[in-house]
Amino acid sequence: MYSREIDDRILTLSASGWTYRNTFVLFDFETETMWYHLEGADGLTGISGPFKDRRLEELSSSFVRWNLWVEQYLQTRFLDY
Repeated sequence: MYSREIDDRILTLSASGWTYRNTFVLFDFETETMWYHLEGADGLTGISGPFKDRRLEELSSSFVRWNLWVEQYLQTRFLDY
């Protein structure tokens, strides 16, 4: 999971349609910068566009099975459409 904030802007990230080494290359709608997690780097690195060579920080997260999550966080709600 990555931060979407850079230079006091909130970016909208989406899959670009490209993959590299079986990993999605992302882009942001606001600047069309392409973002990729480079091996050995923390976060996402801009690989083209206005934010080339800049980084979006990696946020801490964890993988938890849904049944364990709802047992621990009883007030959890989700959108079902």
